[in-house]
Amino acid sequence: MKNEVVPTLTPKTLGDHVFKTPGWESIQNAAVANFHINRIEDVRQSMRFPTIPHRKTVIDFILVTHGTMIRQLGLDRYQVSANTFIFLASHQISLDEWMSEDIRGYYCHFDISLLTKYWQKQDLEQDFPFLKFLGNPLVMVDNELLENVLPLIRRLELAFRKDRIESVDLFRLYLLTLFTELKTGLQSTGSSEAISPETSAQVRTDNAALRITQLYKNALTQQINEKQSVAQYAELLNISPNHLNKCVKKATGQSARDLLDDIILLEVKVLLARTDLSISEIAYRFGIEVPGNFARFFRTKTGKTPTEYRAMD
Repeated sequence: MKNEVVPTLTPKTLGDHVFKTPGWESIQNAAVANFHINRIEDVRQSMRFPTIPHRKTVIDFILVTHGTMIRQLGLDRYQVSANTFIFLASHQISLDEWMSEDIRGYYCHFDISLLTKYWQKQDLEQDFPFLKFLGNPLVMVDNELLENVLPLIRRLELAFRKDRIESVDLFRLYLLTLFTELKTGLQSTGSSEAISPETSAQVRTDNAALRITQLYKNALTQQINEKQSVAQYAELLNISPNHLNKCVKKATGQSARDLLDDIILLEVKVLLARTDLSISEIAYRFGIEVPGNFARFFRTKTGKTPTEYRAMD
C-alpha cells in the first residue's frame, strides 16, 4: 500500500524518502537532532528525481555554488542557479524536481527552536524575511557577499562533523550571523529614494494584503485536509471572507477560492500518483461527495480525468 497522505518528514525519516540510501545515516550527527548540513555533491548520485512531494518539520536552505537545480515549493516552481540560496519554510509541500550532474553547494536544515532559544519567533521572521512564507525564498548573492558567507557555512560544516553536543551554540551563532549577512545584502539592493505619503500609504496597504495572503497560503498548506471553504479560513484568520478575497485578489490577481482550488489540486495530484486510494475516496477527502463533480473539477484544471492522470504515473 502506498502512502495515503503527503508525508511529513522528520530529520530521521528524510533519508528513507529523499536520499534513498543507507549512506544518509553516515553523514548525520548523532549528537544533534535539530541541525544538519552536508555538501550537495556528496548525496547527488543517491537522489532520485523528482523526489516525492513531502513536508518537513524543519526549515531548510540550499546554497548552489555551481550547477543548477529546480525546486517546487507549494504552488511555485523555482530554478536555482549558482550563487543562490533557496529557503523552505517548515510544513510547506516541496519536492526537488531536478539537479544537474555537476551541481555543487550545501544543503542545511534546522528546527526553529535552535534559533529561538534566546529570540522570539516573530522577531526572527520579521528580521529575516526569507525564513517565512511572506518572504521570497530566493536570495541571490554577488561574489563579494559570497566571500563573506561561504566561510560561515564551512564553519557550520566543520562544527557539525565534530559530532559534539556542545556545537549547538555554534550552530545558532553561525546561522544568525549568516542570515544577518544575507539580510544586509538584501538591504543593499534597495533604493534610498524618498517616497510620497500617498505612495507610502499604498505600500502599507499592499503589504497588508500580501501578509494576509501569505497567512492564508500558510494555513492552506497545513489545513487543507480539514478545511475546504474560504469561509473557514477567513474565520481562522479572524477576518471576513470578503476581506480575505480582496487581499488575495490584490496580491495575486486570483480569488481566494482559486488559491484554495490550486492547493486542493496539488494534494489530489499527489494522492493520485502516490497512493492506492480510489478516486471516490480522494474526492471525499476534499468534501466532494459526487464523483462526477470531482472529475469535472479535475478535468477543468488539468485537461485530463483523474483516471487518465493516474495512468500517467
